[in-house]
Amino acid sequence: MNKIGIIGAMQVEINHLHTIMKDCKEIKIGNLVFYEGKIGKTNIVLVKSGVGKVNAAMVTTILIITFKVTHLINTGVAGGMSKDLSIFDIVVSTDVIHHDMNAVGFGYKICEVPGLDTISFPADKKMIELAKEAYKEGSFDKKIKEGRVASGDVFVSTAEAKAKIVDICNPVCCEMEGAAVAQVAYLNKVPFIIIRAISDMAENTDEVYEEEKAAKYSGFLVEHLLKKLGN
Repeated sequence: MNKIGIIGAMQVEINHLHTIMKDCKEIKIGNLVFYEGKIGKTNIVLVKSGVGKVNAAMVTTILIITFKVTHLINTGVAGGMSKDLSIFDIVVSTDVIHHDMNAVGFGYKICEVPGLDTISFPADKKMIELAKEAYKEGSFDKKIKEGRVASGDVFVSTAEAKAKIVDICNPVCCEMEGAAVAQVAYLNKVPFIIIRAISDMAENTDEVYEEEKAAKYSGFLVEHLLKKLGN
């Protein structure tokens, strides 16, 4: 039976899913709280990781080793990197990359993680297809886009920083956790997907960051996807 691990960095990114959980119990491990229960008929474990790749890697490892999850979803908000995207549009990952990984001086390609012989981590194809089906059935008023998600331990808020990331790895959006989730999933052979809604366009510190509403769009799609992963 499937058990889905769901990770959001911030409280606002897990609020919707936490609200609709049934039979929910809290399990504390260190400074983390894991919520184990059901959404619909699907068994899930939901957790707020905290911001950044170390936090994301830590909770992903716990979900796999301690809770024995069969699938992983990283949900939340992201900065738009593609001209095709608008605020609140939803991104479904095709692959995920560390935009701030640079071991070129040791002979590796830009963004390549030393020792892994890969530049990016591919999301699970079946989960991608199910997410697209869930989107169609969910009557969303914003569009969905498949594409590369880039992650780094930096909040991108200038046009210059955005342009550099686009030049390096050409993602459709960027955030601060997905690549860590993806790398741990890849190493443990656990299927994963990153689902993010666009909260800003990652290029202007004067922008209004629509985190709460964007997080709901992402959460809604995850909710619909869980119905398809419950078998």
